[in-house]
Amino acid sequence: MQNVQTALWVVMLLVFLALAFDFMNGFHDAANSIATVVSTGVLKPGQAVVFAAFFNFIAIFVFHLSVAATVGKGIVQPGIVDTHVVFGALVGAITWNVLTWYYGIPSSSSHALIGGIVGAVIAKAGAGALISTGILKTVTFIFVSPLLGFTLGSLMMVAVAWICRRTKPSKVDKWFRRLQLVSAGAYSLGHGGNDAQKTIGIIWMLLIATGYAAAGDKSPPTWTIVSCYLAIGLGTMFGGWRIVKTMGQKITKLKPVGGFCAETGGAMTLFLATGLGIPVSTTHTITGAIVGVGSTHRMSAVRWGVAGNIVWAWIFTIPASAFVAAIAYWVSLQLF
Repeated sequence: MQNVQTALWVVMLLVFLALAFDFMNGFHDAANSIATVVSTGVLKPGQAVVFAAFFNFIAIFVFHLSVAATVGKGIVQPGIVDTHVVFGALVGAITWNVLTWYYGIPSSSSHALIGGIVGAVIAKAGAGALISTGILKTVTFIFVSPLLGFTLGSLMMVAVAWICRRTKPSKVDKWFRRLQLVSAGAYSLGHGGNDAQKTIGIIWMLLIATGYAAAGDKSPPTWTIVSCYLAIGLGTMFGGWRIVKTMGQKITKLKPVGGFCAETGGAMTLFLATGLGIPVSTTHTITGAIVGVGSTHRMSAVRWGVAGNIVWAWIFTIPASAFVAAIAYWVSLQLF
């Protein structure tokens, strides 16, 4: 009886830790949803975070749980995951998120979590315990999502410039200040749909490993889904203003029309990836879209030094979080 109680206590602790990561994901990635709409002056910061949090949550009614299934069942071989692996993965991801938030670096919460899982699993059973197809498509989209965001953002900007070529700039600005509410809402919807599902996936992984859910279940318990969407929405409401400044102003100077194009290109990318069940980085996606919009004016409009620092953070995210996760895995063996 004591073993069952202890196992339940550990599971509850890890679920709380996962929801803390989810909250931090929203907090850390709030900039992705609201940086452009704040930097262009369409919404005040307080209004923007409530707006984004609302769309983060209602994504629960829009998207299937394809990403959750990939994270929960498509990255690690069955039977490998245990409470120590989950603990290590979450600690690795949270540690990297805190560091990058503190320094104002828009890194990927998603890849921090994937890196954490990879590091903890390798520490336990070696690289052979990973499912290569799941890892491959996740790593591939590290490059595909920003490139797709860049392409769609720049194409949107070129198309809008051609359509509005004979319209007064003041009228264009007025139109797109309103349209940016639509694009920001769509991007926040995509952000919630893709990112909340990653936490749903790791909790689902935990519940299967500890016997509180069956491996054959087609979806996790409802309370898992609702709590994860709620946590990411609350995290977004608290915001991450250090990163908002980097995303909204330091990469390139945006006007409402540019913000609309960047958010629309980013949202299209996220909708596609979520539909395919691929856990992508919302940070990578919106950064690529912002750079794409900026580069349509002139290449010098993009502060490539800032963008380069962000790319280095992307490169280090998975190995850094994997390293911390491996250490946390070994520590957890001594704790419970």
